[in-house]
Amino acid sequence: MSVLTPASKKALQNLRAFIPPPTNYYRCPLKRRAAVLILLFADKRGDLRVVLTIRSSALKNYAGQAALPGGKADTLHETPFQTARREAFEEIGLPQNDTELPPGYTVEHLTELPSNLAMTELGVRPCVAFLRTPAPSPQHGLNPDATRDILPKLDPREVEAVFTANFRNFLYERDLDVDTAIEEGEEKEKKKKESGGEEEGVWYKGSWHSWHESAWRMHQFFVPVRKGEVWLASKKPERYTAARNPNEKKPGGAMQKKEEEGKKENDTKTTTATTDQKRNTSNSTLQPPLPPKFYENPKMKNENINSSSPRKVERYRVFGMTARILVDAARVAYGQEPEYEHNSHFGDEEMIAKLMSIGRLSAVKKEGEVLTREVMREAGRAKI
Repeated sequence: MSVLTPASKKALQNLRAFIPPPTNYYRCPLKRRAAVLILLFADKRGDLRVVLTIRSSALKNYAGQAALPGGKADTLHETPFQTARREAFEEIGLPQNDTELPPGYTVEHLTELPSNLAMTELGVRPCVAFLRTPAPSPQHGLNPDATRDILPKLDPREVEAVFTANFRNFLYERDLDVDTAIEEGEEKEKKKKESGGEEEGVWYKGSWHSWHESAWRMHQFFVPVRKGEVWLASKKPERYTAARNPNEKKPGGAMQKKEEEGKKENDTKTTTATTDQKRNTSNSTLQPPLPPKFYENPKMKNENINSSSPRKVERYRVFGMTARILVDAARVAYGQEPEYEHNSHFGDEEMIAKLMSIGRLSAVKKEGEVLTREVMREAGRAKI
């Protein structure tokens, strides 16, 4: 495997040692449980990278948005890690068992983070794992590469692209990628001149908003991707309404789920906005109510960022709950606080408990049910 840097080794040790506080996840009814997988692996430099996806353009909701692999629990007996691994298998072809991985590869479950609250009243449990690669063997012609051997197996009905990001970079306001800094040096200077001397951030932007009856920091990260660092679905995605062969296999060898399951509620994904389509922002499942600009394709001077298609862009925007989860995970891993302003608490366990105390997050899920400001105010006053 790639030789880990001292910082990467320490990060994995910190994650293994992290004991999450008591969670309300198991108090949630089945319909209110979801989990996402934070899959880490070492790049050639020994730095940790995290796997992210771009949701398929064929999906009913949040098409073309960035997300961590994940989704809703199937049974009450399914652990968050089992949910996250199953969904990662269905979406990007990551086998659920080490025996099904290429020889020498293993997935180590490191820890879970406090649950996050989705606006459709889901408890979303982040699960952190490390993908170990086998040691290279020149004499046998073995040169393991996780991005080549594991990642590019996408289900085009759910995922249009997979890309990776420097994990530690989610703690910084600037881009840590040296190659990117060199490539974009001239571009940043040009933008600085156009803005009258004020340089517009390329990697990070943040702002404060009202959510949970308190201040909530909205993080936006613009992740650079290059040729060879993003993997696209091998065929045009089909609409979920299209007829399917019940014996059809998914990429990675999984039997295709039946049509009803294929139409699973798309509001279970912990996604972030990069879409150019008009959406009903009041039904957002993943972010608090925000100005419309956050849900639309930003009108930026840099057309590479502005492009709406993952087949053309050079940076993908990661924000909302996905960004929040990545920031919290990086804080635990590297034992340091971000350079930018942020919420100090991890996850939303307290608010989940308060909502349950007033009868929310119930077993019966109503169509179009979302958390309104009025509900959040009532929950904020609840005693637990």
